[in-house]
Amino acid sequence: MIRSKDIAYQNKDIASKVFAEKFKNVSLKVYGLDVPEIVRALPTNLPEIAANELRIDNLFELKDGTIALIDYESSYKKESKIKYLQYIVRTLERFREEGEYNIKLRMIVIYTADIRPEETEDTYEAGALTLRTETAFLSRLDSGRIKANLQRKVSAGEMLTEDETMEFMILPLTYRTEEGKKEALHESIRLASKIKDEETMVFVLAGILVFSDKIIDEESSKKVKEWIRMTKIGRLFEIEKEEAVKEASREASRETLKATAERMLRKGKMSVEEVAEYVPELSVEDIRKIQEGLLQTV
Repeated sequence: MIRSKDIAYQNKDIASKVFAEKFKNVSLKVYGLDVPEIVRALPTNLPEIAANELRIDNLFELKDGTIALIDYESSYKKESKIKYLQYIVRTLERFREEGEYNIKLRMIVIYTADIRPEETEDTYEAGALTLRTETAFLSRLDSGRIKANLQRKVSAGEMLTEDETMEFMILPLTYRTEEGKKEALHESIRLASKIKDEETMVFVLAGILVFSDKIIDEESSKKVKEWIRMTKIGRLFEIEKEEAVKEASREASRETLKATAERMLRKGKMSVEEVAEYVPELSVEDIRKIQEGLLQTV
C-alpha cells in the first residue's frame, strides 16, 4: 500500500484532520464520478520543485490503488490543463521521494454549477503526452431537491445516508452565482450545526469547510472550527494535539541532552559514568551508546 508522509499534529487544522480520518470507504458517485471508493485522504501540499508552491484541492488514495487528484473549478480555461500537469509532476515527485515509482494517477476536475459539460474538453494533446481528465458537473445536481431533503431529515432528527452526507458537503457549489453559493454556504452551515448525531455533524461541517474553501469567508470558517472544537470529538482532538506537542517537546529536549553528552565525550576528559552524573536525565547505557557511535565515526 502506498505510504505518504504525515503532517505534524501542530500543523494540522482540526477540520482537515476530522475530514481525513472520516473520509474512508466513501464513494464519489453521487457527484457523477465512476471511480472506486476512497481509502484515505492524503496531504494536499505538494513538493516545491519550482519557485512557487502548489496545493491541490483534494488528494485521495482509492480502493484500486490509484491516486486521485481533485481540483474544483468555477470557470473553464484551457491553460488550467498546464496547472493539472504541474500537480501531476509534483505528486509523482512526492512519491518518488518515498521510493514509490509505479504510481497510477487520476486527474479529476469537479466543475461547480457555473460550468456546463459542453463548455469543456476532457483531453489535452501536447504531442509527447496526452492528459485525460475525469470530470463531474455539479450543474447536473438538483440543488432544490437536495436542500429540501436535507432540511426534512435534519428537522426530523433522522440519520443521513452516505450519499446525503456527500450532497450536504457539496451543496453550496451546486448554485450557479457567487451570491447563490455564499448564501447556500451559510444556510448549509446553520443546518449542519443542527444535526443530532455529533459524529455526522462534525464530519459534515469539516467537509463543508474543505470543499468550500475557495468561497468561505474567514469569519464563517473560524465560527465553524470553533463549533467543532466544542464537540466531544473536537475536545478529544485538542487533547491528542496537546499530547503530540508535548511529546515533540520531550523528544527535542532529549536530543539536546544527547548533544550535550556527546560534546563532553568528544573532549575525552570525562568517563561515561562522570557524564551520566552531569546529565542525570540520560542513563549510563544511553551515554555508552553515544560513545560507541562516536568511536564508529573515528
